[in-house]
Amino acid sequence: MSTPRTTHTPAATTAAATTTTAPRTDTDVLVVGAGPTGLLLAGDLAAAGLRVTLVERRPRTRANLTRAFAVHARTLEQFDARGLADDLVAAGTRVTRLLLFGHASLDLTRLPSRYNHLLVTPQYEVEELLEKRAEGAGVAFRHETELRGLRQDADTVTAELTGPDGAPLTLRARHLVGTDGVRSAVRSALGLPFPGVSVIRSLVLADVRLTEEPAATFTVQGKGDSFAFMAPFGDGWYRVMGWDRSRQVADTEPVDLDEIRAIARRAFGTDYGMHDARWISRFHSDERQAPTYRVGRVFLAGDAAHVHSPAGGQGMNTGLQDAANLSWKLAAVLRGEAPDPEALLDSYHSERHPVGAMVLRSSGAILRLAMAHTPPVRAVRSLATRVLSTTNPVSSRVLGRISGIGISYAPAPGGGRLSGRRAPDVRLREGRLHELLRAGEFVLIGPEGASPVLPPAAPVAPGRVVRGTWRDPARRATVLVRPDGYVFRADR
Repeated sequence: MSTPRTTHTPAATTAAATTTTAPRTDTDVLVVGAGPTGLLLAGDLAAAGLRVTLVERRPRTRANLTRAFAVHARTLEQFDARGLADDLVAAGTRVTRLLLFGHASLDLTRLPSRYNHLLVTPQYEVEELLEKRAEGAGVAFRHETELRGLRQDADTVTAELTGPDGAPLTLRARHLVGTDGVRSAVRSALGLPFPGVSVIRSLVLADVRLTEEPAATFTVQGKGDSFAFMAPFGDGWYRVMGWDRSRQVADTEPVDLDEIRAIARRAFGTDYGMHDARWISRFHSDERQAPTYRVGRVFLAGDAAHVHSPAGGQGMNTGLQDAANLSWKLAAVLRGEAPDPEALLDSYHSERHPVGAMVLRSSGAILRLAMAHTPPVRAVRSLATRVLSTTNPVSSRVLGRISGIGISYAPAPGGGRLSGRRAPDVRLREGRLHELLRAGEFVLIGPEGASPVLPPAAPVAPGRVVRGTWRDPARRATVLVRPDGYVFRADR
């Protein structure tokens, strides 16, 4: 593999050059919340040469328990474009089949991706990987620091915080992003509503060992009055989740392994000899979405912007995709490279809000089918599972949405007919596209010997573009790929 041709300007130099006329601030971007979404966003921005501060109300500790554990194909592609996927895949367990309600089997190997599987790995492994990257890029971390309020003007955002000792702290930033979860202090400070409903109560969750080993699938089985889910971590531990219509109690009510065993036996016909639970929890699930993801210089991402049922394992993945979409846009604006800064920043909401709504619908549909107990709804579930199992276009569409591979955006300003679609990881003369994207910049692909010109609407300085060449000399198209791996413009 040859080295990609690039005239990439050192990030620190560019940042300094574009901030000389900016207002004095303590940081360029203040990120509130150090979960996966905040860590990916902060790391991207710091890698782009910006000053980034990440505040987190929790102390700095290494967790070993987690609710999120599924990393889908599109997220793995984003990690690959940052040089992170190989380490994560090596530590996780690949699942190649989703089994829904005992009948619908979705084959993930059909996904048109290098990562044609679902990776089961604990959220804390994802966070550790992203935190290490963010630290290496220069993100300034402030743990045990909590947002109390914010105000903004035309140029800055001022955050009122309290530090580890309870003392007040004020930080001024050019932009602020709330990635602080379902109880987001940023969303509250903006006065934004979080409309929606609680869709299910008294879900029980456990990590257990099994005496009998089931097939390595991502399995959801429902009997109407109960349902259960199971997936392997690959190290002898299994994630089990269940629900029993007859036991609807508060989250604070105790739960033991016998309750989970009973639900599993009703759903699967066996409890697989569950034993040695290392974590048991009871919780409820909401479906909520903020009406806007941007208010002036403040943005919401991840669970601060949307929350939904755990069905399909899409929560953490959707937040990570939010971060990948927003980070390059903020970088382009703060480096002075966006011809229309406001339109570019607005495009974060216009692209990601519909995706959040779609995830609410799809995860909600899976959950409601799992809870189906009336004859009409069970008939609908039976029909849906038959269609998924026998109709390839339908199952491909469902897999594309769950995995993120099938998600696309509306055409970018000035874009061609392919704009907004995911760019496949094509092999170029300089290497794979994802390898070229590791520079964190736009990639301009053209035929050998051509000198393609950037479209005027492209929010990137000409000197920062990474250039790639088709391996096939018969390909004459010019394609401009965004830093998040979506086509900005394709000319033929």
